[in-house]
Amino acid sequence: MLSYPSTISLSSRTLNHLADRIRSQRQQRKSRWRRLNPGRQALLALAHLRNGDTYTRLAAGFKIGIATAWRYVQEAIALLSAVAEDLNAAMRRIRHLAYAILDGTLIPIDRVADQKPYYSGKHKRHGVNVQVIADAVGRLVWASAALPGATHDLTAARTHGIIDTLTRADVTTFADKGYQGARGSVRTPFKRRRFRPKLSRRQKAVNRAHAKIRARGERAIATLKTWKILIKLRCCPRRATAIVQAILALHHVEANRYPG
Repeated sequence: MLSYPSTISLSSRTLNHLADRIRSQRQQRKSRWRRLNPGRQALLALAHLRNGDTYTRLAAGFKIGIATAWRYVQEAIALLSAVAEDLNAAMRRIRHLAYAILDGTLIPIDRVADQKPYYSGKHKRHGVNVQVIADAVGRLVWASAALPGATHDLTAARTHGIIDTLTRADVTTFADKGYQGARGSVRTPFKRRRFRPKLSRRQKAVNRAHAKIRARGERAIATLKTWKILIKLRCCPRRATAIVQAILALHHVEANRYPG
């Protein structure tokens, strides 16, 4: 088998943060000897999440078994997802923003036995729906738990309580037409209807201005998907939430905006 060196586009701060958490957990559990020390286990998990390396490739690169690689990665994901911010915690920062941008994204998955709930008619593929909140310049602030891909963006936002929470905090939020009817503090563009086939010149101008603001939210989604594991999840969809929350925690460490 051939091997070659590779890199992970993350800072040592992120590696040390995860290694410290792994080390603390081992001390609490009084774990005995492990095949990898905390630093190497953290590097293994980051290679999987950031580069999307498979367990087979990780096992060969770190000279461990495939089952051991899987167990080490899952252990790191569980540690990170446990400290990720929920919406209420994130609102401490969101309520101080000039405005927020709300958008949804589909994370593709392998086909599962019960395919219908995970098939998105909009994207014509199977996946899970994740709601993303960005700040005024498009930086990722928060990401929701994953719901089946067939879930409409408005339904997903209501299920997670995003609209009610943003409205109670009086945070003006820009969203696309998929959130039409959200009301509260959510602002959506004008939409043509059967009884109003054409938009006025003013409405078109408002929509253009709205689109310029909303486009910045795409940066947050792009930031989330720089973690290559999210290009296509090859695991049970029920694990998608833990993976997204782990990535959110790591993102705040890397951006130096992590609360803990």
